[in-house]
Amino acid sequence: MLLLCSNDFSNSTLIQDKSNTIDCKELQKILTRINFYMKKSQLKDAYHKLDESIRKKGLSFEQCCTFLHKLKHDTWQTKPVNQIWFDLFGRFMNNGTERQKVSAESFLRKFLIKKQKEKDVDLEKVRKMFERLNQLEIANVASPNTLDSDTYMYIDKDRFEAYLMSAENDVFDPKKEQFDQACMKYSLSEYWINSSHNTYLTGDQLASQSSVEMYMYALYRGCRCVELDVWDGDVDTDLGLPIPIVYHGHTMTTKIPFSDIIDAVKVFLSFNPESYPIIFSLENHCSIPFQEVMAEQLLTILGDHLYTPSESTLKGALPSPESLRGMVVLKGRRPAGPINEEDNPEDGEIDDEESLLHTGEISTGNVDTAVSHGVAPELATMTLFHGTNFKNWDTSIEKPTYHMHSFSESTVRSLSKQTNSRQWIEYNRTHLTRTFPSGKRVDSSNYSPMVAWSNGCQMVALNFQTPDSPLRINDGRFRENGGCGYILKPCTLTTKDEFLKPVSSRLSIKVLNGSCLPKPKGQRRGECIDPYVKLSLYDEQEGKEVCTNYTTSFVVDNGFFPIWNKDKYTFDVCNAAVAILQLTVWDKDGLHSKDDFIASA
Repeated sequence: MLLLCSNDFSNSTLIQDKSNTIDCKELQKILTRINFYMKKSQLKDAYHKLDESIRKKGLSFEQCCTFLHKLKHDTWQTKPVNQIWFDLFGRFMNNGTERQKVSAESFLRKFLIKKQKEKDVDLEKVRKMFERLNQLEIANVASPNTLDSDTYMYIDKDRFEAYLMSAENDVFDPKKEQFDQACMKYSLSEYWINSSHNTYLTGDQLASQSSVEMYMYALYRGCRCVELDVWDGDVDTDLGLPIPIVYHGHTMTTKIPFSDIIDAVKVFLSFNPESYPIIFSLENHCSIPFQEVMAEQLLTILGDHLYTPSESTLKGALPSPESLRGMVVLKGRRPAGPINEEDNPEDGEIDDEESLLHTGEISTGNVDTAVSHGVAPELATMTLFHGTNFKNWDTSIEKPTYHMHSFSESTVRSLSKQTNSRQWIEYNRTHLTRTFPSGKRVDSSNYSPMVAWSNGCQMVALNFQTPDSPLRINDGRFRENGGCGYILKPCTLTTKDEFLKPVSSRLSIKVLNGSCLPKPKGQRRGECIDPYVKLSLYDEQEGKEVCTNYTTSFVVDNGFFPIWNKDKYTFDVCNAAVAILQLTVWDKDGLHSKDDFIASA
């Protein structure tokens, strides 16, 4: 698949004479742009093999595409697809000639069923696929497409290669990717929920900008639990009303009105009324008058989209995502009476490992401030999830299901190493746990979500503004179920069967080749990349994260059609229901430079 846009031919950096054709010199620039290096002498030889009329006029867009396909074909005689083609379907046809095509029946039987182990496929689906493949405009440089009729009967090798590189052959299980409404009827505690930490920030935790747009960015990325750190702001001089604000308290991050965020979420729900519930994780530092304004703004702006639990709904299991569709749910404080030491007064986020080690109790708020402020009844009655301090699992499990805990990443590690860590999984079958990054991550980097997920934690909050490996793992997890933000946890985390253990397996991978890899950060200019692939298995065993990495060799000056096709990499998977495989493409730089990220899957 060649990612060459015809707009390149009108780009003044390539075409100076506006002729919509290119000569040999300009072709060299295009090759550099698509990350393929050829010596000038080699390119000239290839160019001068063209018809004289073409050489004089220059290459049109279509002729350039054909030239590049031919270049790829002639240079790539050892490409893996040739070996796959012959291994699967045989080198020779019944008439003794080298195989040029394969029938739909043979493709179904030998490839899809026997090799790919696909089940939900039949001959009719294959024939429809063949019709689509035969409609592709593939440069006729290798084998002519003689399938002018009966296009559903056969495909040639070039179209087989196009299929291998297409979304239809994605290694991601298509069943997992499809949305399944039937699985949305269970208690919220039975799901992993796509969650964001300090959603308002655009950069670091100390001095970056706060932006309402970050909430829209997170929601459209599939996030369904956003965080709002709310503080007392100014008082409107005209109306005399308090103005609650959102920012990272006691830092130099900028401030935005609380109401602007609620307006933005209302707009999102207006365009996405069938969205599964959006959870507001309120870190509430406001005094009572400001809390009263928060409650009024939530009710006025969101209207029927605001979920207000009744006393009867607080009993028994938590509601399901399906029953809360199109709603905003609040997580904060809902004390039954005066605040006591078991409540989580401010739902604050501090690194609480030291508190756990010294007192056996995790406190995530400032008790004195909370007692002096209290909770506005108007806001408390709107709140579903009530944060409480952690003492021990026996006590926590006995609490009502709407009571929940919030832990920093350091506490997650500590709790998962304890001998009674299985009780945490038991707790998360009926209650919710939210985890968040350590306060030491001032650069807004992320922690790995694997240990928290493997203990059944539902809301593993990450910094969405930082596109690092943990966030890419999160993207991979929530690619499931149509990207709706809710993934039903595996049965090992939702059933009470103590004999149900994580399933182990072995996975072997051979990296074959790439096609049309871009330059780092979407750049157009710069040297050709030297790509290599890093294979990482993120897994969990006995409460600890297990990460296994392999790296291919790098291919010099070729992101156009790099070939690796050497070693086979084997992974021993401990917890197959939770483990995630990440493939990342990097550009190899010099000894004293950091390798550049290209893409991941």
